[in-house]
Amino acid sequence: MTFADYLALGLFAVLWLGYSWLTSGEPVLPRPSLNQAMAERRRQWIYNSLGRDLKMIDTQIMAGLQNGTAFFASTSIFAIGGCFALLGATDQVDAVFRDLAFVSYSGRAAFEAKVVGLTALFGYSFFKFGWSYRLFNYCTILFGGLPMSAEYRADPDAAKRDAERVIRMNIIAARHFNAGLRTIFLSIGYLGWFIGPYMFMASTLFVIIVLTRRQFFSEARLALMDESVRRAKT
Repeated sequence: MTFADYLALGLFAVLWLGYSWLTSGEPVLPRPSLNQAMAERRRQWIYNSLGRDLKMIDTQIMAGLQNGTAFFASTSIFAIGGCFALLGATDQVDAVFRDLAFVSYSGRAAFEAKVVGLTALFGYSFFKFGWSYRLFNYCTILFGGLPMSAEYRADPDAAKRDAERVIRMNIIAARHFNAGLRTIFLSIGYLGWFIGPYMFMASTLFVIIVLTRRQFFSEARLALMDESVRRAKT
C-alpha cells in the first residue's frame, strides 16, 4: 500500500474517534447532539413511568428497543459472511479490479487486507449490537423492579434511586447501539478504499458530514429542543 493509503486510513480513524467523542457521552459543545438530547428524553420517560401503575406501554417500548438491536446484530453477521465470501472469490474480483480504469489497483495482498479491515468493522458492530441487546435486557429487568405509584409517593427518594439505575442502564445500552450503528454507516465510507485512497478520504468525509448534520442541524434534533416549541407558539 502507498503513503496515500495509510493517510486515508489515519483520516478514517481520526474522524471516527472525533465524531464519537463529540456525539456520545456528556456534551462537549454548547450545542448538544441528537444522541445527547435523546439521553435526556430517556430520563424523562423513566421518571414519568413512576407515576403510573400500568406499564404495558413502557414494556412495549423496551421490547421495540431490543428487537431493533437484534435486527442490526443479525445484519452484521450477514455482512461478515459476505466479507468471507468475498475473500473466497478474490481471484475473480482481483481480475475485475485490475481491468477497471478508475480503480487504483494495489495488488492482491492489499485487496485482501482491505476486506479483512471491512470484516473487522462488521465484527466490531456485531459485538456492540450484541452487548447493547444484553444491556437492554438488563434494563428491562431493572424496570420491572420499579415501585408502584403508591410506593413512589410514600418514598420518592428511594423510587428515584431505582429509576436512576434504569436510566443509566438504558443510556449505556443506547450508547453501545449508537456505536454499532455508527460503524455500519462508516463502513459505507470505507468501501471507497476499494476504488482508491483519495476516494476513501472523500467518501469518509461525506459520511461524516451527513452524520454531523443529522446530529447537530437536523429537523429531528430541532424537534427535541425547547426552542422548537417556542417557535411553534409564535
